[in-house]
Amino acid sequence: MMAAHPCTATLRGPVAVHQTIGDLGRRSRGGRQAGGFTLLEMMIVVAIIATLAAIALPSYASYVTRSRILDAVARLADGRARMDDYFQDQRTYVDDAGQCGVSPPTATTDYFVVACESTATTFTYTASGLAAKGMAAFVYSIDQAGNKATISVPSGWSRTADCWTIRQDGFCV
Repeated sequence: MMAAHPCTATLRGPVAVHQTIGDLGRRSRGGRQAGGFTLLEMMIVVAIIATLAAIALPSYASYVTRSRILDAVARLADGRARMDDYFQDQRTYVDDAGQCGVSPPTATTDYFVVACESTATTFTYTASGLAAKGMAAFVYSIDQAGNKATISVPSGWSRTADCWTIRQDGFCV
């Protein structure tokens, strides 16, 4: 008699069925092919991913906007410090050409344009958001006394006039 092949098995019952071991692993209890995902399982996964994206994307966009604002107000604070140093040395905020004694730090950032207006005893630095970068509604300023001001923010934002508003809920620094 011939030896049985190691990869085959013979099932005995009312009807003898000869299958390979590989075929046994691919069958489920109901006789259907097992493997893959059902449409319902795929729909559940897609719904979970969509829910997570709906929560995460607005939070991420808010975080990016805040980082852009913080870059602008940091430049304003730096400009004020440099103008104070200039005033200590020159006793005026205006240079010989009638301009601000210290030009704005990096006059154009990636998302804001920083400008300066001055007289002999006063100055104001202003950072205005660039429309092409989606920051047009944001305008911030600082003067020689260190008075911070949020001049404008987009609709839907709470504005605090005497500090720099950096979040939609009105939180400011």
